[in-house]
Amino acid sequence: MPNIKIFSGSSHPDLSQKIADRLGLELGKVVTKKFSNQETCVEIGESVRGEDVYIVQSGCGEINDNLMELLIMINACKIASSSRVTAVIPCFPYARQDKKDKVGSRAPISAKLVANMLSVSGADHIITMDLHASQIQGFFDIPVDNLYAEPAVLKWIKENILEWKDCIIVSPDAGGAKSLSLLVTSIADRLNVDFALIHKERKKANEVDRMVLVGDVRDRVAILVDDMADTCGTICHAADKLISVGATKVYAILTHGIFSGPAISRINDACFEAVVVTNTIPQEEKMKQCSKIQVIDISMILAEAIRRTHNGESVSYLFSHVPL
Repeated sequence: MPNIKIFSGSSHPDLSQKIADRLGLELGKVVTKKFSNQETCVEIGESVRGEDVYIVQSGCGEINDNLMELLIMINACKIASSSRVTAVIPCFPYARQDKKDKVGSRAPISAKLVANMLSVSGADHIITMDLHASQIQGFFDIPVDNLYAEPAVLKWIKENILEWKDCIIVSPDAGGAKSLSLLVTSIADRLNVDFALIHKERKKANEVDRMVLVGDVRDRVAILVDDMADTCGTICHAADKLISVGATKVYAILTHGIFSGPAISRINDACFEAVVVTNTIPQEEKMKQCSKIQVIDISMILAEAIRRTHNGESVSYLFSHVPL
């Protein structure tokens, strides 16, 4: 693949390496360091003049530092005369701050701010996965490819859950983002199984008050599907609710496993057969602390999106297929 360079930020080097290996490329040379006052310094170690540049940086770990590093890397490539710079952001930072949540609220819309910062830094194109709210694509004036983990999730379900033909797909947050409802109904449709939903009432962010199940899960395997899990209060409450009304087994499948705060201890104490996440966020340390966590590799989806973008091909094939 001529005239293409892939650089890795420091948030998820393992995923970047898998993407590069899949494409048969070497990762570009870049040195990221911090000055003693904690300012980020980036040095691109090879020529990018006239090149199609892809920078892989996920919104995880030290989110603010990693976002700043991404912006500086984009700008460094842009002013070094690269022909196009694409930010590959598997887990988009600040995606949950996508609207003012109350009338008259003074809350910021931080996802829009991040979109503006990426555009101003010089990004020409964004590749991301399972945005928390799909309208975030409209915060940009540059092309955004929002890829889906769904084909990889369907493949995992069929290969790992023996009773999948009689399972039920459950949305743990009926009042959540519309994109989650579409994800859940789409998975249920493509497996040709039923779906249920749980309505939860929140008193404040990250705390759930009451849960109401709509649908019949008795004597069936329940699969909770969500786009992300942070402190895991919601999915652990949901799992308890499903078992209490007669589900035989409960799996959770999540695109972005953030797992902050008490998440790991909650999963260890909960009644899951498995909590399945993709590797948009590094999971090696979490897997050591919790045997229930399993990982679906989505590097081939991102790699194929990069290949197709570079060659000017359609990316929509990836919305319903896992590249071989």
